[in-house]
Amino acid sequence: MAKRKGSKRKLGAGDVATNRQASYRYNLLERWECGIQLVGSEVKSLREGGIQLKDSYAALRDGEVWLYNAHIAPYAPAARENHDPERPRKLLMHRREIERLIGKTAEKGLTLVPTRVYFKGPHAKVEIALARGKDFADKRRALRERDQRREIERALREHERG
Repeated sequence: MAKRKGSKRKLGAGDVATNRQASYRYNLLERWECGIQLVGSEVKSLREGGIQLKDSYAALRDGEVWLYNAHIAPYAPAARENHDPERPRKLLMHRREIERLIGKTAEKGLTLVPTRVYFKGPHAKVEIALARGKDFADKRRALRERDQRREIERALREHERG
């Protein structure tokens, strides 16, 4: 069966963007919800779904959490007063949560990866995950398991049809 042109993957309810590459590249250990500090044209662009998280990451700097390499597309009607699409953005978290993150990211091989962006009421939120990189064999195993699940589901559907 051919894919329809222009069909996008379905996002979860309220999601603006998800980072599907994150679960492929990393083992996601813990997740946190953060606010994100944005300018007006960025919020309007987010509401249109104009964000890409593929190569983005979060890092701790001077006791604050920052989001890097998240591309928020320029908002067309804001011609002159537009934002820089690749600028670092401050993530808003409680001091206790930041202190826990500092302790956890000090461990070798752990990083912070944004997994999704969504709106909760009028506020834009980013879900970040503490992640450990997968090696090549883990990635192949994950692909094999996914293919096996698909085959099982396909066989069940065909069996139900009769």
